[in-house]
Amino acid sequence: MKSISPHIFVTGVAGFIGCHTAKRLLERDKDVLGLDNLNDYYDVSLKLERLKQFDGNDNFKFVHADLCDLPKLESLFQQYKIETVVHLAAQAGVRHSLENPQAYVDSNLAGFVNILECCRRYGIRHLVYASSSSVYGLNDKVPFSEDDTVDFPVSLYAATKKSNELMAHTYSHLFQLPTTGLRFFTVYGPWGRPDMAVFKFTKAIFEEKSIDIYNDGRMKRDFTYIDDIVDGIIGVISKIPQPYPLNPQTTPVAARAPYRLYNIGHNQPVELMRLIEILENVLEKQAIKNFLPMQLGDVVETYADIDKLKALVGFEPRVSIEDGIARFVEWYKYYSF
Repeated sequence: MKSISPHIFVTGVAGFIGCHTAKRLLERDKDVLGLDNLNDYYDVSLKLERLKQFDGNDNFKFVHADLCDLPKLESLFQQYKIETVVHLAAQAGVRHSLENPQAYVDSNLAGFVNILECCRRYGIRHLVYASSSSVYGLNDKVPFSEDDTVDFPVSLYAATKKSNELMAHTYSHLFQLPTTGLRFFTVYGPWGRPDMAVFKFTKAIFEEKSIDIYNDGRMKRDFTYIDDIVDGIIGVISKIPQPYPLNPQTTPVAARAPYRLYNIGHNQPVELMRLIEILENVLEKQAIKNFLPMQLGDVVETYADIDKLKALVGFEPRVSIEDGIARFVEWYKYYSF
């Protein structure tokens, strides 16, 4: 077995986006060090199955650890030749943040500061991190642009993600640490999270159980297929931000510090009832619909303006919602949850 000296550190590697990102990096012959705490927010067996994809790959090293364990993180940065960090670990879920706020404080705030500190201390070339479309909160101007004000989040999850962007800018400004935040828009696909709508609806329809439809179905989401998301992440890694010191005003994509923010979505919002219709067609079953009022923490519509990411890396989503749902259902049937 060869000696592993990973150059790319992927946190949340047993998560949905993390495992797909690590897989793509390994396909490109990159050495990957992956970290995950394997928490029980959802079924840990799914996370372990994701990790099995890396069995036997000498270019991959997995570490079971928590972001809040700063000494452990420091030991990893000391032991491995990490040049780039792709930080995808976080406590996810808008609704769960209403029930367990401390988990979000620990992982998304304290854990993120630990990542920033390690990046600063060990001279990391580029920190790419996950933000969220949730930061747009009560913004009613669509499509959402990186230049829009994001001062009115409607969930603690969203507030922690905006905090990540603010903390990243501070480290970019004070220590010239290059950081790029990606605001993900409703990611779905094989190996997806069980708490997300596509997974939940598929499982319920397949098992002939009812699905909860909030706001009486008057919702739109910019559903983005996982392969398109990973295309954007991989493209951004090599685009190390440079400061624009002479800019009269800092903006998310032209900051005086080496700091950038980009939307990463499909740029085509889909009505919730249309999503259900597609699932019904693919599964050849009718959904049992339970209509409910709007839930706390939710927003009516998400819609990504992706012009800036397109200009940077040529980002162009390729997978339609119809094709993406068909691929997900094919995986779901094979995996047999």
